[in-house]
Amino acid sequence: MFQALLDPGDEVIIPAPYWVSFPEQVKLCDAVPVFAATAERDGFRLHRGSVESLVTPRTRILVLNSPSNPTGAALTRKELEGLAALAVERDFLILADETYESLVYDGYQHVSIATLSDAMYARTILVNSLSKAYAMTGWRVGYTAGPKELITAMDGLQSQMTSNPTSIAQRAAVVALTGPQEPTHRMREEFARRRRYIVDRLNAMPGVTCLSPEGAFYVFPNVSGLYGKRSQGKGIGNSTEFSAYLLDAARIAVVPGVEFGNDAHIRISYATSMANIEKGMDRMAEAVKILG
Repeated sequence: MFQALLDPGDEVIIPAPYWVSFPEQVKLCDAVPVFAATAERDGFRLHRGSVESLVTPRTRILVLNSPSNPTGAALTRKELEGLAALAVERDFLILADETYESLVYDGYQHVSIATLSDAMYARTILVNSLSKAYAMTGWRVGYTAGPKELITAMDGLQSQMTSNPTSIAQRAAVVALTGPQEPTHRMREEFARRRRYIVDRLNAMPGVTCLSPEGAFYVFPNVSGLYGKRSQGKGIGNSTEFSAYLLDAARIAVVPGVEFGNDAHIRISYATSMANIEKGMDRMAEAVKILG
């Protein structure tokens, strides 16, 4: 989508923390990623006020990833309405990445920004994936929807770059999207159980705080309270060093928050068994405990 629509020097507003590929894909087009910072104290929510000052005549697209990877933050209808009004007023497109729309908790109701008005329907490009909600990661199937002329441009570009998903994967995708959704509902309930457990365990660790995400299957704990501590003579001063420490000392693999645009945090996935989560949290708790 970026390659079909962006010219060199165009600007794309990306909320931070962000999925790691967004800025790199923009830069691949010789366009400019512009980051809209969101705050942990506000649940990493994106508001019109944090975007409006970043809009320029070169602004082409605003990326919305709700629920978010890595934070799990999910925008409310009111927040979406404010962003939608800004998009219409300042004439830019919305890339709505709704990969985690089915994996939401605590009564949250997902709303697609494309449904808010005819004007937004005409300027939203929706992208989605079957990898998460339907556990089809290895099948590599996603889809997009948007204004015909934009999709046609994307299709023309893709036809010269890649082939297509196998017919088997396409048929499986149709069954996933149109068939019974109970398996996804059961998966969401299990994710909710794991989410409660991992958030409680993280918040019990000294120097660590963790918000409870509204969606997706990641937690994004703040570990900056551990920066400045040492282990075996080595200091920990950022998310990369802390992630390396967990790998060495506890045999736990996490992703440094700096990769997502926020160095105070790390990302942990709970898309694994409860037994693995329990083992991982036990190991992390012990590793944090011995820091001096």
